[in-house]
Amino acid sequence: MRCPQCGAEAAQGAAFCSRCGARLIAARPAAVREFALLRVWPSWWEFARPIILGVAVIIGGIYVLFFRQPDWPLVPILWIAGFLLLVGTAVSRRRISWSLTSERLIERTGLLASRERHMELADIRSVEIDQRAGQKLLGLGDVIVASAASAEFSIRLTGVHDPHAIAEKIRQARLKRLA
Repeated sequence: MRCPQCGAEAAQGAAFCSRCGARLIAARPAAVREFALLRVWPSWWEFARPIILGVAVIIGGIYVLFFRQPDWPLVPILWIAGFLLLVGTAVSRRRISWSLTSERLIERTGLLASRERHMELADIRSVEIDQRAGQKLLGLGDVIVASAASAEFSIRLTGVHDPHAIAEKIRQARLKRLA
């Protein structure tokens, strides 16, 4: 390897020229890569009512088909309504999600028009868990992440499965980021 400054022969792998002191290998900045740690959606239990209603409408269509033959024109209407309720519920569940990366917590809302809120892991003040009695029985809960940057800014992960594990994952990611 030759020195670009003075042209002297330098030892392989040397960082500086032994003759003129010029840098031989350009220092590369450390590449900081953000990577995904966790993606969370509300639990299906949060949508139990429309799911039960959709299934009940479809079962009602089956009942009309077999036991009330004079009303058979209602069957396709009931089946389509039940199917639309189920599909609408699945789509509605996707309208909000939360992502935890190595650098930030991201809340995404909306289907057609979307909104994102970002909270840097270094700005997290506290991580709290809120569980009502019914949620506790089902293993659900809310995780509230408060920002140190503003007293009013917080991200609430509502109706998530295993909130203790999610809160711990956020705490660990924050500690790793601060280290």
